[in-house]
Amino acid sequence: MEYSPPPLFKQGAPALAKVVFFALIAIILLVADSRMRSLALIRQLVGTALYPLQMVAMMPRNAAYKVGDYFTAQSSLETELKNLKRQQVANALILQQAQQMNAENLHLRKLLEVRERVPVKSVLSEILYDARDAFTRKIVMDRGTHDGVALGQPVIDAIGVVGQVTRVFMLTSEVTLLTDKDQAIPVQVVRNGLRSVAYGRGQAGVLDLRFMAANADIKVGDVLVTSGIDGVYPPGLAVARVQQVDSNATGAFGRIVCQPLAGIDRNRQLLILLADLHIAPRPEPEPGDKLGKKRAGKEAVKANGNDAAAQTSVKDAPKEAAKPAQSDAAKPAQSDAAKPAQNNAAKQGPKAKEAAQ
Repeated sequence: MEYSPPPLFKQGAPALAKVVFFALIAIILLVADSRMRSLALIRQLVGTALYPLQMVAMMPRNAAYKVGDYFTAQSSLETELKNLKRQQVANALILQQAQQMNAENLHLRKLLEVRERVPVKSVLSEILYDARDAFTRKIVMDRGTHDGVALGQPVIDAIGVVGQVTRVFMLTSEVTLLTDKDQAIPVQVVRNGLRSVAYGRGQAGVLDLRFMAANADIKVGDVLVTSGIDGVYPPGLAVARVQQVDSNATGAFGRIVCQPLAGIDRNRQLLILLADLHIAPRPEPEPGDKLGKKRAGKEAVKANGNDAAAQTSVKDAPKEAAKPAQSDAAKPAQSDAAKPAQNNAAKQGPKAKEAAQ
């Protein structure tokens, strides 16, 4: 029986011989390829045949790279998204401030235009805060007696009347709005000149025209302006627009609701009209006029006295002339002259009584 080792353990040529052999083959191929370029086609064919094997071998590595890139990109995108949101909030704040400043600039420009149109000296004021009383419509401004503000002075914006100064301090003042329940303002309809008084209701954006006849010539959409008859508000300032007219058939007065034109609850800056509210005293007559009146009275008294004396002298003259005459010819003459006078007095007597009655 012969014993032979398995093929795996069969011994062939020595390892050193194999190394030398394959090294010589590699050197020959390198020299042939570098000198004659004869292996380029073989290299391309081998590379094309081995490309699928290379892609399959590189798939795990590419997958690992893609997973790493995915998480890296996601982290960077989240960071970038947070930065963009933060920048968006900052830009929104800047945009809101810019819009607010633009609106404030336009409002101030309108106030300056109104300040030039109003024939009364005015001062620009800013609202500090609303009054603490929740049942009144009042605001506190940053102007006081130091700036010339006094009680009763009107407050307006770029459109119309806002209210009236009701309390004044050194550096601040309190303004009662038109919508306050205790506030009233004389108004006039622009369309026909009808005068009335607008009262506040204590609610925002509502005024009432009270004690108006049911058939008064007032329509929805009529504009009301200050009449100026109260001596507080200059005439011609816009106040409100008629919003609702209800004719009361059973009563003597109608219900008229108006909406203020001014931005009572929207403005930040207002104009305080530094109007002189002192009512001028009634002019007294000059000293010369008194003397003239006294002299005229004395002269009238003297004239009346002279007329009375003349009348008495006229009455006494016929008597004195009749005494020395005592003739029969004078008596008939006197009687004949007296008869027409008596007849005329008798005729004029009833007429005088009727005129006196």
